[in-house]
Amino acid sequence: MEETAVQSPGFFDPTLFLLIGMLAIVYFMLIRPQNKRAKELQQMLGALEKGDEVVAASGILGKIKDIKGDYVSIEVSPSITFKLQKTAISGTLPKGTIDSINK
Repeated sequence: MEETAVQSPGFFDPTLFLLIGMLAIVYFMLIRPQNKRAKELQQMLGALEKGDEVVAASGILGKIKDIKGDYVSIEVSPSITFKLQKTAISGTLPKGTIDSINK
């Protein structure tokens, strides 16, 4: 009768390296860029001021007329003002963008 030696997985098990490599790829390709984008968005929302030209997530362009807490009033034309949550603002525009589009 032959006895076979059972090898216990060592410290340098290839599947362990494969698992660590996959986790590193997921972190650097998915998690890190998402966290970076969320941080940039929070900084942009915190720096909003009256007169800034913004674009809402729905694509509406306007100038900020008032900021109260978590809400922003944006003027899309001289007689139309929308109230939106700050989180609905997806980006800021350079000064004069709205005027250049309206020409």
